Amino acid sequence: MSPRTSIVFHSSHGHTRRLALAIAAASDTALVEIDAQGQLSAEDWARLDASDVLIFGSPTCMGNVSWQFKRFQDATATLWTAQRWRDKLAAGFTHSAGINGDKLATLGALFTFSQQHGMVWTGTGLMPANVRSSGRDDVNYLAAFSGLMAATPADVSHEGMTAGDLETARLFGERVRAVARRRH
Repeated sequence: MSPRTSIVFHSSHGHTRRLALAIAAASDTALVEIDAQGQLSAEDWARLDASDVLIFGSPTCMGNVSWQFKRFQDATATLWTAQRWRDKLAAGFTHSAGINGDKLATLGALFTFSQQHGMVWTGTGLMPANVRSSGRDDVNYLAAFSGLMAATPADVSHEGMTAGDLETARLFGERVRAVARRRH
């Protein structure tokens, strides 16, 4: 039986949702979207609890996860006390308008959250596009290793996201799926 995977994420303007869809395209993955008030349904909570793999996603807002994602994190306190997510595989992704945009701080927050729960973290496993001829449509142009990073200018909708970021997301999904299958 394949590992049950869920992507739990918050998306303010559709960019993080589009990344979640690209990650999910690589595997049989459920999308669990945190609503505008930072809430999940009882069915969503049950899905996360039953999952073997949890992939966390949030836009980077003021150098951290969105307040809606933080509310979700805080709501896991009873799960933490019972260590319900211990040894699940975890991974994370983020998006912001700037090329840097302090996305590494957000990935660090997602990593720390996973470690609080005793989870096992996996990164992108992707080499960076870091030579002179590299461009925004190359895979892992932002050179992220600890998790997926994507950037879209503030005046560009989620439909205008770069092909490189979306392909990076798809490959990241494949990586998480492969690691999960080896563990399962």
